[in-house]
Amino acid sequence: MTESLLRKNWAGSLVIGCDHAGPPLVSSLKLLFAPDIRILDVGTHGSASVDYPDFAKQVAELVSSGEFDAGILICGSGIGMSMAANKAKGVRAALVYEPELAMLTRQHNDANVLCLGARFTNPLVATEIVKNFWLTSFEGGRHQNRVDKIAVD
Repeated sequence: MTESLLRKNWAGSLVIGCDHAGPPLVSSLKLLFAPDIRILDVGTHGSASVDYPDFAKQVAELVSSGEFDAGILICGSGIGMSMAANKAKGVRAALVYEPELAMLTRQHNDANVLCLGARFTNPLVATEIVKNFWLTSFEGGRHQNRVDKIAVD
């Protein structure tokens, strides 16, 4: 399995957060990354009900500040996490349900936070989504102007 571990590509550090729907998926996704990737799991770590915006804000602020290169957020649907994370300056959070969309959101939107819906994304599909997100770089060029237009002031 070591050969399939995700190494540094466009990002070398990752912060992960989730609500009560996400811990099982978070546990399996963290195993995808090589030991040289700095990972911070801000929780939650149990099934007790929590408020997803608290975790989205924490992850978004860590990415916004530059302390972490990328983030992953997981809640039941992924919708709330993506809405909350996109309020932070410099964060481009994308809710993704298909592996190809993970590549496109990196190539065209320079997404730096991946949002997943634990109740709607099969764990094997989630694995492929994360791999594509991590291993794909932003294309820049004509896409840069568009990314600049969606920036939060």
